[in-house]
Amino acid sequence: MIVTTTASVEGHQIQNYIRIVAGETVVGINMFKDIGAGFRNLVGGRSSAYEGEIIQAREQALGEMVQRAIELGANGVVGVKIDYESIGPQGGMMMVTASGTAVSLA
Repeated sequence: MIVTTTASVEGHQIQNYIRIVAGETVVGINMFKDIGAGFRNLVGGRSSAYEGEIIQAREQALGEMVQRAIELGANGVVGVKIDYESIGPQGGMMMVTASGTAVSLA
């Protein structure tokens, strides 16, 4: 499965645009990660706990999008976009959405 942010795939011709596909995931950050991130915010530096959650959420959303494309008979997804949004009470949860167009590539 070829997945790309571009509208085309070099060396391949798009035979058929099937439909838009998307994958979503919502993650919450637990209290201990919040405490660690708050400390990092005071002293500076990166929050590896949050980064790990974001990476995992992005991969889950992409995986779900690809699975939906496969179910439609696609062998590629073009024009992929990934969005991040804080949701829930006081923004305590994060939603990650991956979307693109499922295609048949030659």
